[in-house]
Amino acid sequence: MLGFDRRAARYAWTVALVAAAVLVVYEIRKTLFVFLLAVFFAYMVYPAVQRLARLTPRRFSYSASTGAIFALILALVVIGIALIGPPIAEQAATLANKLPALLGDPHLLNRVPLPEWLVPFRERLSALIQEQFKSGASAALPIAKKVGEVALGVAGNSIFLVLIPILAFLFVKDARAMRTAFLAWVQQYGHGRMWSGIVDGLDVVLGGYIRSLLILSAATLVAYSVAFSIAGVPYAMLLAALAAGLEFIPAIGPLTAAAVCLIVAGLSGYEHLLLLLALIAGYRVFQDYVLNPYLMSGGVELAPLLVLFGLLAGEEIGGVAGIFLSAPTLAAAKIIATQIAIEAGRPDRDPASG
Repeated sequence: MLGFDRRAARYAWTVALVAAAVLVVYEIRKTLFVFLLAVFFAYMVYPAVQRLARLTPRRFSYSASTGAIFALILALVVIGIALIGPPIAEQAATLANKLPALLGDPHLLNRVPLPEWLVPFRERLSALIQEQFKSGASAALPIAKKVGEVALGVAGNSIFLVLIPILAFLFVKDARAMRTAFLAWVQQYGHGRMWSGIVDGLDVVLGGYIRSLLILSAATLVAYSVAFSIAGVPYAMLLAALAAGLEFIPAIGPLTAAAVCLIVAGLSGYEHLLLLLALIAGYRVFQDYVLNPYLMSGGVELAPLLVLFGLLAGEEIGGVAGIFLSAPTLAAAKIIATQIAIEAGRPDRDPASG
């Protein structure tokens, strides 16, 4: 009755190893996030590297083609930042200086156009906003301290801005060799077809997902900056850049960007909020029903409820990084589960040979 059960001990040992692996991954999550960003960056440039490698003469090595693409992309990024960075920084500084005065104005809502049914409640809404602003003033010092800590952390990790492109270059350069070595390693344990399907599926879906997000973000930046500038929306470039960055957060990001654009424009006294709302809604319809389905047509479909669950769980686990990684993680999990189910359903599967 009290004898040693080898089977139970084996299961307990496996559970302990899995728990230890999860703990290690959690402890080094910041380092892993840097490597994941490098992988995403590699996926973005990989098609361009492949095309250049096919066009260049044979005397140019694959590494030379990869290095040329990376140099070109980095040059374009630097030029883009130099062109749009100064106006965005200027508008951000202007808004930061004016925001306390705007929120502290007792006649705040007098500048904001309201629907007819809200006009009788203008004074009450203004008083409520003033009360909330005053109650939050006592928290200004802790918030400022937290912002300072975050800024110092970013400055301390600025080496990652150099490390990520270097890691991405190595991933692209050695992608074929790493794939071959990994499949050869798992082949000796069986289920080679399953692992090959998982690797191919992840390559197609994650590559398409990352490149699609980049295109959607760039399209949002261009569309919002042009439309907002023509419509005379205050802080047009700043709001467009914010909306472009929030495109990387599924579902919640675009809604947050729309709300921020409307609030900032309203507080700044912009009189055509309905026009602004129509511009944002029109672009969202185009992106959600035309551009996004076209770009994501080869991806894995995820239920909206599952996406929202992933966002909340990702925020609890990894903060902003967890939110960013939630959708690709769920897509990868679905691919792996699908390939395992296919392998389990094969009547002629041979675990020894794969």
